[in-house]
Amino acid sequence: MSAPASATGCRDVPVLAERGQHEVFCGLTGIIWLHRKIQDAFFLVVGSRTCAHLLQSAAGVMIFAEPRFGTAILEETDLAGLADAQEELEREVDRLLSRRPDIRQLFLVGSCPSEVIKLDLSRAAERLSARHAPKVRVLNYSGSGIETTFTEGEDACLAAMVPALPETDRRQLILVGALPDVVEDQALDLLSKLGIEDVAVLPARHADSGLAIGPNTVFALTQPFLGGTLAALERRGARHIPAPFPFGEEGTTAWLTAVAREFGVDQAHFDAVTAAPRARAARAVAQAAEGLRDRSVFFFPDSQLEIPLARFLTRECGMRAIEVGAPYIHRAVVGPELDLLDRGPQLAEGQDVERQLDRCRDARPDLTVCGLGLANPLEAEGLATKWAIELVFTPVHFYEQAGDLAGLFSRPLRRRAALRLEAAE
Repeated sequence: MSAPASATGCRDVPVLAERGQHEVFCGLTGIIWLHRKIQDAFFLVVGSRTCAHLLQSAAGVMIFAEPRFGTAILEETDLAGLADAQEELEREVDRLLSRRPDIRQLFLVGSCPSEVIKLDLSRAAERLSARHAPKVRVLNYSGSGIETTFTEGEDACLAAMVPALPETDRRQLILVGALPDVVEDQALDLLSKLGIEDVAVLPARHADSGLAIGPNTVFALTQPFLGGTLAALERRGARHIPAPFPFGEEGTTAWLTAVAREFGVDQAHFDAVTAAPRARAARAVAQAAEGLRDRSVFFFPDSQLEIPLARFLTRECGMRAIEVGAPYIHRAVVGPELDLLDRGPQLAEGQDVERQLDRCRDARPDLTVCGLGLANPLEAEGLATKWAIELVFTPVHFYEQAGDLAGLFSRPLRRRAALRLEAAE
């Protein structure tokens, strides 16, 4: 059970540190997948009408639907300090909970406006949690888009949950990161077939899941943007299992290998369980990646998925990475990925968007992975792009989604080739 490390890995290569203008998407976006995942939770954003419009647009909520998120609007009197925003917020929460008895967890989510006026949501969460306990647990975290990337909303949410988890001495594994239910079920099924039975998930789908943590807990991350959650779990005494992330056949096998080694799974049994899905994944990737081989790719920093995806595209799809930009390079999280990523691409941490745009234009990559704000201008300049946010919304983890992951990158190139053919005709 071993994943081959690259003899020329990138763990120790120089990193270009950039501290200029950012092109970022709001951290409130994480609510769109979290409210679907945590099925008895409600996310109340304390923010402006702009925050409300963002969430409605991002979620595509029908007017007759009643989603499990909303916005407590900060009016002009709140922003000007002419009203007691704490009292107003508590009245809104009381009204919400009286109308929605199905809520078991309530997240007060800070935004740019609430943080600018220094509204203390942690104090509000403590008072409201005491008032509505034990039926409802009230927590708070920041989803502000100031100087953060959009996936940090999930990290902040999960990190806020950890201190409230009960204590346990049970020997257990926790999978950390919000995955689509079907992907989570596939992962749990694989682990069960390997003989690893005591497995929990953070975030759990329901507040009464029995999720607990203690010194005999080990955990494996399924998303590379959870550095804050990792630190919160370690403060509770849990131990991290470092591993590449389960993207593609190689990444999934390496991730499962690290977990299986921790639980003493026999090599022959590991091979018997994983042989068939590994073969399916390898075939699916090979088929989907036909148009990717020998093509170049350039990553703008956006989601923190960039390093694992660069490893997948270069090692499994035959692409050549020119630059791999990431908002942060957390080596405790992505170190195993850097060990596998061959030297060659420029690694960049942070962003100076104008300088990076210049480097991208000079390189003229076959495919550019970037945020929504940069994609259309680059397309207009003749560059094929892939929206980074789509890689967070789409099921891409583990063996059965490996081909779909490769397809997300090959489709923009096929589309561009089709458009050129049509124009030529």
